[in-house]
Amino acid sequence: MLVYTKIYQAMNCKRLILIPVVILLSTALSFSQDFRVYDFNKFEPLLHQQDEKVYVINFWATWCRPCVKEMPAFNKLYDKYNHKNVEIILVSLDFGENLPQRISRFKNTHQIKSNIVILDDPDSNAWIEKVDKTWSGAIPATLIYNKKKRAFYEQSFEFDELEEKLQEFIK
Repeated sequence: MLVYTKIYQAMNCKRLILIPVVILLSTALSFSQDFRVYDFNKFEPLLHQQDEKVYVINFWATWCRPCVKEMPAFNKLYDKYNHKNVEIILVSLDFGENLPQRISRFKNTHQIKSNIVILDDPDSNAWIEKVDKTWSGAIPATLIYNKKKRAFYEQSFEFDELEEKLQEFIK
């Protein structure tokens, strides 16, 4: 308590009030900048990149147990292939209030390094088949593609199986 009293005496009271405000604002700004939020029209170009990368796009949600269970596989894939022209994009299909904050907490809790985007387009009947004609809409689901080929998997993955599927695109 003595330390706090000395700090208070050393600082102007206005500065003490300003510090929590700055911390609060910077936290709010970091939440808003952590994740891009797309409707499907703005998201769709991510499904058709024509560069030299291999794209691994996983559709998931924080409330989906199989999705959460497979997150370590995507973390491991990121660690192993991030510098090998592989881009992993985790597409959150979560909905409701405080999405960026909830996704940020999830990202921190699960130590996710991959890029996360939020697909906020409730008309899934209009866009699910544009991702893949065989997709029923169930999650988790993963699209792997490059400019030469693409494959869609409506399933959850363990790391070894996910890496095996990715290897088909790297050869």
